[in-house]
Amino acid sequence: MRFSQEIYNLLGGADAARVQYSVVDGRGGYFQNVRRILSFSDEVIVFCGKRGTVRVEGRGLTLGKYGAGDAEVRGDILRVLRGEDGNAT
Repeated sequence: MRFSQEIYNLLGGADAARVQYSVVDGRGGYFQNVRRILSFSDEVIVFCGKRGTVRVEGRGLTLGKYGAGDAEVRGDILRVLRGEDGNAT
């Protein structure tokens, strides 16, 4: 078991469990490994992943597709912040 854990860590397994995202300026973004939505408004969306949270800040934010661990955010995303302790700041 220890050997497989070492391989997992070498290949970035710890990061694979975090919420991954891509943002297109002024249009929105795509988020993967989302377990649930902790907060939602037109200015802030907070996603919870297996390892930490992601806080999306912007203007006119809406949720597009959401399911199977994926979420689409539409609107003007100004910044994305990670929070490892469960609270994105």
